[in-house]
Amino acid sequence: MELQEIEVFIDQNGQVQIEVHGVKGKKCLALTEDLEAALGGEVEERQIKPEAYETVQEEVEERRRIHGGK
Repeated sequence: MELQEIEVFIDQNGQVQIEVHGVKGKKCLALTEDLEAALGGEVEERQIKPEAYETVQEEVEERRRIHGGK
């Protein structure tokens, strides 16, 4: 399994940047949700990396379960 990391950068002006590495699919959004809320909850900009568009087997199986095997 690939290493999964969340990096948090805070600049001198208090601007926060969160980067997620090693996570495929949209799970990165769920992983950072609580952290974003703890930091004030306001997201000014979100940049989605190419990894977020990669389909992982778990997501495919979940979609099939929800949509009745399609």
